[in-house]
Amino acid sequence: MTGKVEELFERQLREWPQLAKGIEGLARATTRPVRIDWFEVFIRHIPHRMGSTTASVDRESVAKRPCFLCAQNLPAEEEGLPFDENFTIYCNPFPIVDRHLTIAHREHGSQRIANQFGNMLDIAATLPKYFVVYNGPECGASAPDHMHFQAGSRELFPIERDTVALTDIIVPNYARNVFLLRGRDRSALIDRMDRAIDLLAEATGRRPEPMVNIAVFHERGEWVTYLFPRGKHRPEVFHTGELTVSPASIDLCGIFVVPMAEHFEKITGDGIAAIFREVTLPDDQFQEVAGRLESER
Repeated sequence: MTGKVEELFERQLREWPQLAKGIEGLARATTRPVRIDWFEVFIRHIPHRMGSTTASVDRESVAKRPCFLCAQNLPAEEEGLPFDENFTIYCNPFPIVDRHLTIAHREHGSQRIANQFGNMLDIAATLPKYFVVYNGPECGASAPDHMHFQAGSRELFPIERDTVALTDIIVPNYARNVFLLRGRDRSALIDRMDRAIDLLAEATGRRPEPMVNIAVFHERGEWVTYLFPRGKHRPEVFHTGELTVSPASIDLCGIFVVPMAEHFEKITGDGIAAIFREVTLPDDQFQEVAGRLESER
């Protein structure tokens, strides 16, 4: 499948000007690293991500626009690669990382991880050089009305390097809380994720789905999954206009997108840490879920 994805990119680069423009924009992106606690974050200035960063995702706004992930609404030049009977792989024309993909369900339906995490694992296993992410409908998904994942090259995937020596544990730190789930047993990993989601829904009172971001990759027969429980969608600095940032899965994994040049210049590691603390689940709720999840192991 990886070879077919490469062929798709090559064809689309020749035939779809919008994708070529996006990849050219990514090549010009400015990136600088900062250290936050024990992990590294790469701040990336990508002007073409402004639309996604500032997207209106409230129910009324979404209802007013055509779904841009439905096949009948795609640009004429856009071509998809079937993954299975349910999902189609597309090249993302507004990339954050190299080989940025959108993997969309063929039927229009709400962004929900319920009964879909297994598909996420399968995509990761089929594309071992990629990471796969899920953004919840209230924490990063610019198409909350259409089930989809994203994927990208693991060449720059900071959290993988930061957690390489860690086992299946809970990883709290002063900037962000994350559940790290490793496993070779697909069914057991799905059960563990489902239980974590259920406990988060119970702790936060958010149903049918708590606010979450998820990232996964597959290496040497093992899946490595990061579950980020969320407390809110966007930080206060977004609403005040101080910083145009709206963190989702890729940001939490260490590639922090800043579409405006002046904001890219002034944002600091401490500022990003404060944003992560603000938008991820508060410590007391995280520890409550963590304790229950650990006791059930």
